[in-house]
Amino acid sequence: MSNRDIELRNKAETAVEENRELVHSDQYRPNFHHMPPVGLLNDPNGLVQWNGVFHLFYQWMPFKTDHGDKFWGHYTSTDFVNWEQQPIALAPSSWFDKNGCYSGSAVVHDHTLYLFYTGNVMNEKGEREAHQCLAVSTDGIHFEKKGPVVHLPDGYTANFRDPKVWRKGHSWYMVIGAQSKDLLGKAVLFQSDNLTEWELVGNMAGAYENGLGEFGYMWECPDFFELNEQGILMVSPQGLEEKGMNYANTYQSGYFTGRLDYQQPDFNHGVFKELDRGFEFYAPQTTLDEKGRRILIGWLGVSDQYEQAHPTIRNKWVHCLTIPRELIWNGSQIVQKPLEELKEMRDSILLHSDITIENDQKGIRGIGGKSIEVNIEFENIEEQFAVELFHYAAFNYQKKNGVLTLSRPHLENKDKTEFRRVKISNELKQLRLFIDHSTLEIFVNEGEEVFTSRIFPQIEDESVLFTSLGSSTFSIEQWKLNGYTYS
Repeated sequence: MSNRDIELRNKAETAVEENRELVHSDQYRPNFHHMPPVGLLNDPNGLVQWNGVFHLFYQWMPFKTDHGDKFWGHYTSTDFVNWEQQPIALAPSSWFDKNGCYSGSAVVHDHTLYLFYTGNVMNEKGEREAHQCLAVSTDGIHFEKKGPVVHLPDGYTANFRDPKVWRKGHSWYMVIGAQSKDLLGKAVLFQSDNLTEWELVGNMAGAYENGLGEFGYMWECPDFFELNEQGILMVSPQGLEEKGMNYANTYQSGYFTGRLDYQQPDFNHGVFKELDRGFEFYAPQTTLDEKGRRILIGWLGVSDQYEQAHPTIRNKWVHCLTIPRELIWNGSQIVQKPLEELKEMRDSILLHSDITIENDQKGIRGIGGKSIEVNIEFENIEEQFAVELFHYAAFNYQKKNGVLTLSRPHLENKDKTEFRRVKISNELKQLRLFIDHSTLEIFVNEGEEVFTSRIFPQIEDESVLFTSLGSSTFSIEQWKLNGYTYS
């Protein structure tokens, strides 16, 4: 470990200690979502299971609540509820990553954990350089940097980052999010036999590839995997114009389905579907666990989307990660379900059956709180149904047109209300809400649609109100949640 590496690690640890009390005193600090010890957190990285232990890395800027020269923070867990905070995995200390250890992934091979990441460099001319780098570990805690293993090929700008690596047969593959010289978003495929020597195969997908047409100026955080024999390319494109109810955030995250020809390369895919319809969701990453489940964690934030308006900044931190979700292919789309292990957080339970509300708004005895899971099963919705949370956010369903709407005060202008919407093809039958002080994740009809957002209500207001236009009959289960533990 170099002197520069030690210096940066010590500086980060000092920032954590100096701000610990301020960060922990924040009324909006979540109970079961990973947040930074101080500063800014963004993309989840290197999600992998090794010998029964899940490793979750994350982008981290410890010195300010803004983007900059990123570190990789590191958590481990055997059950997604009890976590151990590990030492910093990567610090921006080398010539090839001195302006940030940017996003990447992890794989296990020959009893060694391999981290692949983008080394970000601003040269003396103020120009960006991007190096795809490798670091290895035999204990899962201490990492040795091996330096760049993939250099920028011809035809692309230095917006070339976020390597995701997987194995297929006897070969290793890497997909990188990229921007072509003509400023079009691409997903670029590489192949290797040994994880250290990589050969460019070509564009597997992108704007004006495979009949797609115009589709953004940069593709970030690609992830390719198979789900029930269905090829999935998950990607976060930048530069999509809002279209009806779609692409309402500054940047989007979603997926294409199809079949990948590894030799061409050619990903013959269908249309792009957004993974999440809320205000804050970006840069998701997945892994295949030892049980064969495909698990996703995303960033509960969006770059360049009024980040500095988040009230947590006054307590020297911003952003968090989503809860872990299992991905299931239902024959036509991805369904997202909260990971089964999260039920271990449940404490007290309240049950209310056969509630009917007609042209009225009312609270239900005992329903409410800032760290809860709520499951609502609908027997009938005649016209319209809504859930209002803490006199701040509202979730509305209109049966006639099948539209779901999430609304909240605009973070930069509290006199304005902003909305996110989607039209569902089936009637609303079930809602599952995870509420955690300043986070909201709503799973619709067993996860066919998801709304993920930050919420910043007045802390003393724990009310949940239900409104029906016409008659609505439903049942409610609510659990108080104990949250994650850290050691």
